[in-house]
Amino acid sequence: MTIWFRQEKNALLLFLRVTPNAARDQIEPPIARDDGSWRLPLRVRAVPDKGAANKAVAALLAKQLGLPKSAITIESGATNRLKTVRIDATDSTQQALIDKLKTA
Repeated sequence: MTIWFRQEKNALLLFLRVTPNAARDQIEPPIARDDGSWRLPLRVRAVPDKGAANKAVAALLAKQLGLPKSAITIESGATNRLKTVRIDATDSTQQALIDKLKTA
């Protein structure tokens, strides 16, 4: 089972693997890691300098999901490729957001 997200009350947590300094911004299909965990890979053109890549991650997710950037927060991994991102979302809209990411 591919678990690269967790639904919480009024929030959706995404478990990401971010590749900065990529050729283009894109969201890829979920991947399994060697430790058995799953991650949603994101590629961003921004370099990992002074939070630029983190801002690009928030912008890419906001654009794909049709949400304001302020609804997206880096919960953990601010200086790491493996990140947990919190998306402010009501319980009734979370599945629609997951579906948008699956078809990205």
